[in-house]
Amino acid sequence: MAGIWLDVLDEIARTCRDHGRGDLLQAVRRKRAQLLDPTLRVLVVGEPNQGKSQLVNAIVNAPVCPVGDGRTTVLPTVVQHADVPSVAVVQAPPATPGRSAGAALPGAVERTPVPVDRIADGVAGRLGRRPGGGPAYVEIGLPRALLGAGLVLVDTPGSDEVGAPGAAASVAALARADAVLLVTDSTRELSVAELNVLLHVTRSHPNVAVVQTKIDLVPDWRAVAERNRRHLAEAGVPAKLIPVSAALRLRAAATDDRTLNAESGFPALIARLQRDLAGKSDVLARAAVGLTARTVVEQLAAPLRAELESQRVEERSGPMARLHAAQREVEELRRCSVRWQNTLNDEMADLLSDLEYDLRDRTRQILREVDEAFDSADPLVAWDAFQEWLARSLTEAAEANHEWLVQRCDFVARRVAANFARYGYDVLPPWSLTVPEDLADRLPEMERPTIDRFTASQKVITGMKGSYGGLLMFGLALTLAGMPMINPVSIGAGALFGGKSIRDESRQLLRRRQATVKTAVQRHVDDFFVRVVKDCRDAARQVQRMLRDHFAALTDELQEGIIQSLRTAKQAADSDAAARDQRQREIKLKMTRLAALYEQAQQLTAGRPAAVPLEPRA
Repeated sequence: MAGIWLDVLDEIARTCRDHGRGDLLQAVRRKRAQLLDPTLRVLVVGEPNQGKSQLVNAIVNAPVCPVGDGRTTVLPTVVQHADVPSVAVVQAPPATPGRSAGAALPGAVERTPVPVDRIADGVAGRLGRRPGGGPAYVEIGLPRALLGAGLVLVDTPGSDEVGAPGAAASVAALARADAVLLVTDSTRELSVAELNVLLHVTRSHPNVAVVQTKIDLVPDWRAVAERNRRHLAEAGVPAKLIPVSAALRLRAAATDDRTLNAESGFPALIARLQRDLAGKSDVLARAAVGLTARTVVEQLAAPLRAELESQRVEERSGPMARLHAAQREVEELRRCSVRWQNTLNDEMADLLSDLEYDLRDRTRQILREVDEAFDSADPLVAWDAFQEWLARSLTEAAEANHEWLVQRCDFVARRVAANFARYGYDVLPPWSLTVPEDLADRLPEMERPTIDRFTASQKVITGMKGSYGGLLMFGLALTLAGMPMINPVSIGAGALFGGKSIRDESRQLLRRRQATVKTAVQRHVDDFFVRVVKDCRDAARQVQRMLRDHFAALTDELQEGIIQSLRTAKQAADSDAAARDQRQREIKLKMTRLAALYEQAQQLTAGRPAAVPLEPRA
């Protein structure tokens, strides 16, 4: 039967070696040697003054451990079989770099014999221990049948520390123990510190019992025992409680009183120790291998789980994250390209419309002033001054319109460049558009319109036409009165009508000249408007093409960089994903093997309650 658990333990050792855990491999090898050792090493732990040393004395029926009179156990005391009584202080050499004191080679320890009558000094650390040496313990040999069967008892110094009952030698003894007895007296219930010690010990030892001592001193020890059992159950500690009285045991041994011996409770404790000794190579070994497998699997699986988690985190922040970021940059650049093109087209369309409206409004204002001026002014008299004013006004309108064109083009360029603000550098094109200095020379010059003049001959003819009618009309009227047709009255009337005709014709000619000039100015302003609008449109189109080419080249440059970054990120992501997938498969395979090893180890304890609830975490 030993071959089954031994094969599992060897498989655990191979697994530790495959994972590169030399520390675990050494621990498994020590556990293997310990389980193959036919002796049963029982560690007695507990807080001070709970009766540990007296318990050991009662088990072997000999006062081997000093008790009473303020004596305390400073060094662990190992009680084992010997043909003749013997006492020695065993001390390891001091720790050296690369090797701990507890890892001394066999034969390298120093043994100092101690007289039997000075055991108390040896246990108290006052005899046989060399200052500056390594951990030490007292080894007592005693000829007893129980010890001769393979039982080894280890009495440890009292301690309140969880999982560390004594000095370094006590910790080493805990690691080599096959069974653990926690000693507590009947004067009180189990303390929190004792329960913590039990929880710690049961994680690495399958065979733990609680020994409740001094039942002979406490009348209601059964109630205390019942409460202690309840505390153990609530804490989830799978340890059996055994009430005993060392005083009754020693007295029964001295008087050979079997009834008193049974009342001491020691027969149950001795029977348990004998059962554990007989089952060490089978039941106890199986449980120990199960616990060893649990410990090893937990320690081997923990870094694997941590590596898997780190890979998940790296997947979110590593090459794959950079790939996703590059893809988002490509998509953002595509949206940016659409945005800046739409912005450019919309702004330039608005610019052309606004420029045309602005120039139209300025020319209309000029035409209104022309109309107001030539409603009263005579073109024959005011033409030269008017022509100079008109040219100056149209030039100012053209310059203002071109200046607005320059400002709006700069505004459009900045609006388009704002779409590239996230890329963190200046993207404005080199700007050179200004108002032309020869703008006045490039404008069409207005020619003097052809206008009618009221000459002297025209005035004479017009006056004669008007006077003839007046003379005839008044002369005929006066003939009815018996006067001659030509008389002073008819002549005066003719002169009056002739002057009126000249004045009326002069006003009509003035209105015709004004209308002619207004029409000529309207045509000239229209020609001016068409030419200036054409120039502004051409300039705006040139600016639009310049901005389009500039930002298109910028987009291509950005796209080339982002695409290259995307390719690099994709290659890195693909390579990282392949390596990560390969590593994840390896980790999952290792964890599957660890789980199988754990299940195989737990099958060794099938049908037997586990020391602590176990779950394969791999």
